[in-house]
Amino acid sequence: MNGSQTVSQDSQQYVSFTLEKEEYGIPILHVREIIRYENLTRIPQSAQYVEGVLNLRGQVIPVADLRRRFGLAEIRHDTSTRIVVVELDDRVIGMLVDSVTEVQSIEERQIEPLPPLGAKIDSRFIRGVGKLDNRLIILLDLNQAFHTSEENLMAEQAQKEN
Repeated sequence: MNGSQTVSQDSQQYVSFTLEKEEYGIPILHVREIIRYENLTRIPQSAQYVEGVLNLRGQVIPVADLRRRFGLAEIRHDTSTRIVVVELDDRVIGMLVDSVTEVQSIEERQIEPLPPLGAKIDSRFIRGVGKLDNRLIILLDLNQAFHTSEENLMAEQAQKEN
C-alpha cells in the first residue's frame, strides 16, 4: 500500500489488482476483505463465470472468476491468486483475481472514459481509466459486472438447456 499519497476531497481510494498483467481497480468502499485462494465448492448449473461457493465464517458466498467473466484466458491458480470479497447493495460476492497490488488514491480529474477501441472486456463493466504517473488502471463498475437481472437470465438459460 502506498502510505505516502495524500487524499484530497475529490479523490477516492481504489484497491488495485491484476488480471492478465493488466491493472484494474475497484472502490475500496465495496471491499469487505481479501483472502488467499482456497478450493471452492462447485455448484451445478451456475453462471459460466462462477467458480464456486466459499464458506466465509458461516456465510456461503459465490465466487466469480473475473478472467472468465471478462472473457480472458484461464490460468492455473498460484500463491498470488486472491479472492476479493465485495459488498454490492445487499449481496456479498467473491472475485477471483490473479493478484492484489495496492490501494491507490485517484482523483476524479485523473479518470478518463475508456477509448472506443481495443478493450479486452465489455465496456459496460468499465467506469473509466485512472491515470497515475506512468501507468493506467482500468476502473471497474461492479454493479454492471454483476448485474442481478443478467445473472438470473443466465441461470434460466442454463435450466432450459438441461
